[in-house]
Amino acid sequence: MQALKEWAVVCKALEEGRQIVLLRKGGILEYRQGFEVKHDKFLLFPTFEHQSKDNLQLDYADKMDDILKNVPASGSNKISSYANAINVTETNDRKMLRSLSRYHVWNESYVNARMDYNPKKPMSVILLRVFKLDNPILVDNKPEWAGCKSWIPLDIEASGKAVLDDQQFDRLASEVRGALSIAI
Repeated sequence: MQALKEWAVVCKALEEGRQIVLLRKGGILEYRQGFEVKHDKFLLFPTFEHQSKDNLQLDYADKMDDILKNVPASGSNKISSYANAINVTETNDRKMLRSLSRYHVWNESYVNARMDYNPKKPMSVILLRVFKLDNPILVDNKPEWAGCKSWIPLDIEASGKAVLDDQQFDRLASEVRGALSIAI
């Protein structure tokens, strides 16, 4: 299974059910083509670069302190969840993105900054079903995984329990689809 690099604080929000969508534009190494969802099922690989309390909604900013207290030892990383991409929508509509604010932890200022980065490329809105691993996986980081790229190859299979039960997820997914104007 491949892994998607994502801020550790966002991985935490996904694992807690506070967040069910990812907003992705792509990193420096993806500038030309933009972000692409290359896999329907993937591990969530927590990263500790670039994340800041200043970019988070007020109700979640204090989680950053807990995240930073539990950074894995240098040269390793702990993977504790995976996700299924249920729906991917691309948009340049800032009003639509504002309507999704309760389904992610980024604040409006940071969402706008991401929209302004590589402005010709749309923002990918990815509806996720997240699963906590039965047993977290400790991996040794490889030099080729460094840098601003989204996907890294990991030859790991995973199983786990859904963060949200079917009823909770279906209700929230329906709300997200409504905000995206997607037929259910």
